[in-house]
Amino acid sequence: MDNFIVADIGGTQIRVALFSRGRIDPLKVRKIRTRDKEQTPLERLIALIKEVWADMDNVRAICVAVPGFIDAENGLIIDANNIPGWVNYPIRQLLAEHFSVPILIGNDANLAALGEWRYGAGQGHHHLLYLTISTGIGGGVIINDQLLVGARGLAAEFGHITIIPEGPTCSCGQRGHLEAVASGTAIARWVQEKIALGFPSSLEGKASLTAREVAEAAHQGDELALRAMSRAGTYIGYAIADFLHLFNPSIVILGGGVSTTGPLLIDPLRAAVVERIMDRAYLKDLTITTAQLGDNAGLVGALALAESGIDP
Repeated sequence: MDNFIVADIGGTQIRVALFSRGRIDPLKVRKIRTRDKEQTPLERLIALIKEVWADMDNVRAICVAVPGFIDAENGLIIDANNIPGWVNYPIRQLLAEHFSVPILIGNDANLAALGEWRYGAGQGHHHLLYLTISTGIGGGVIINDQLLVGARGLAAEFGHITIIPEGPTCSCGQRGHLEAVASGTAIARWVQEKIALGFPSSLEGKASLTAREVAEAAHQGDELALRAMSRAGTYIGYAIADFLHLFNPSIVILGGGVSTTGPLLIDPLRAAVVERIMDRAYLKDLTITTAQLGDNAGLVGALALAESGIDP
């Protein structure tokens, strides 16, 4: 049985798993904090891969899901903005100095889309749109059973389309992007801004605020929190309507922590899609649903890429 080692690198933690071909229940999973005073993130990644590989035969490939912009063809991380120093970072070459198997890399959101298509909510669909709504907003597209990556691997940055010109500053430095108005971070920031202006809320007085806390307050009937969730869902729905015009998928899958808030976000999202779609033909037989793979979407997507990149 062919085995594959996959890694999902985040700003907070690195996860590494061992899978057998065609099985999404990992044989081993290990995780470690990304940053440490004694080791670089690369050293921690290499150590974790070696730990997972120990005593295991027939590892065919390693695939790494990384945040930020990547050049998969050349094995470069162009910019991982939450890992300092990873700019034009030759991760494939550096890993190849330690491991003698093929090494593949992919953007984490793109690979989550691939995982949901191959093994999750998107099974059976040939045209898929995946949107992850969390601290930021990212995504991926499957067209004719192929992952869309673009000329340099930079496609499907769905969080960085302009929703409100001259709106809030985005994490990328531009203004008014979807991520800046509807991500988990943006939801919490909007509530804090309104409270500072005198809007009443049960959340008043919290030194720091998260989207999870806003969602919980909304479930308890807090009017400002309800407005925040509806606002975010509406803007995401507007964006999805645009994406339907561009890609005409048969399924839209919503992942990330914010997507799990349920009808508070999803109902206004669906209403906004219907409001902004230019023709109902785009909605015919369209499924809008939530992801099935949860936190493992990136790992499973990396598995899918590794499997497709290695002859059976």
